[in-house]
Amino acid sequence: MHDSDSAKEEKIKDIMQRKEDHINICIDKPVQAKKISTLFECVHLINNSLPEINFDDIDTSVNFLGHKFSAPLMVGAMTGGADLAYKINENIGTAVEELNLGMAVGSQRAALYDKRLEETYSIARKSAPSAFIGANIGGAQISKGFSIDDARELVRMLEADALYTHLNPAQELVQPEGEPHYSSVLGGIKELVDKVGVPVVPKEVGFGISGDVASNLEKANVSAIEVAGMGGTSYSAVEYYRAKQMNMQRKELLGSLLWDWGIPTAASLCSVVNKVKMPVVSSGGLRTGLDIAKSIALGASMTAMAWPALRPATESSDAVKKFLEQRIYELKSIMFLLGVKDIEGLKKAKYVMTEPLQSWINADI
Repeated sequence: MHDSDSAKEEKIKDIMQRKEDHINICIDKPVQAKKISTLFECVHLINNSLPEINFDDIDTSVNFLGHKFSAPLMVGAMTGGADLAYKINENIGTAVEELNLGMAVGSQRAALYDKRLEETYSIARKSAPSAFIGANIGGAQISKGFSIDDARELVRMLEADALYTHLNPAQELVQPEGEPHYSSVLGGIKELVDKVGVPVVPKEVGFGISGDVASNLEKANVSAIEVAGMGGTSYSAVEYYRAKQMNMQRKELLGSLLWDWGIPTAASLCSVVNKVKMPVVSSGGLRTGLDIAKSIALGASMTAMAWPALRPATESSDAVKKFLEQRIYELKSIMFLLGVKDIEGLKKAKYVMTEPLQSWINADI
């Protein structure tokens, strides 16, 4: 084996280890926000004692990016590029196919680097031949010369219905091997929109998107935006544990400092919905059907959950299916208690908003 081959093998091992680290840390360590919440507790839906509908007549189906979903719920972008990721994506794919929902995979950069890792992503499509599946690449890669041919390859790999571009500057800062290169990401996203041939959906990874950033993304003609706000899993926390393990004190201290950095999900959602006219996906700390209902009432077209689906996904497709079915049952129950028979009705549901969420909205971010 040549030195260059040896170096490549070493790099592949490092990538696979990082992917495994992310999965194991999210399962085994406390990685949730500490002193900040999603602020969904500041949104109070109004109980209707005369719903005038039957529970069994409620329709949770919704259209998103040209696909019909049985409910406004996806399993958010999570993983790929490691042995354990194969099983996770297979189980999620099987579940969303059976339930007519959707999913996105984690960053596919690893598969561009080594074709042998491709199956850890493509298993999602093999398990879900007709479900909505999103491909995924990072903003830092777009900034560093990621080509349109690369993007098309990611889409081909999954026969993907959309290309997600994850915007994660905070994670790149804390990650031991991070690449905080973001000098030309917006232009790169615009080029993807023009040339990749599927809807492009920028998303955060748990730090939230502001209305102002969303406005810039709208000018690039993206198809939807996923806010992925703060209040759930903190990727500063995830990378903090990795930096600590690798004895990188500067990164460890930064991870601790930025543990709760970000825009709370409900604040991010409201800010983005108020600034753009396109579908917005609510994610970041959503845990229940009530969170889904509040998201739709605040203007979201779709929601996504990742961390709470991770442990079930390491077990079986049935465990993932059970998890998703419970959330849909909860959503349907809330709709019954509001007296709304479909998602269009839920979008018009009245609510009371309290502090500190109201102040975030008044700030017009």
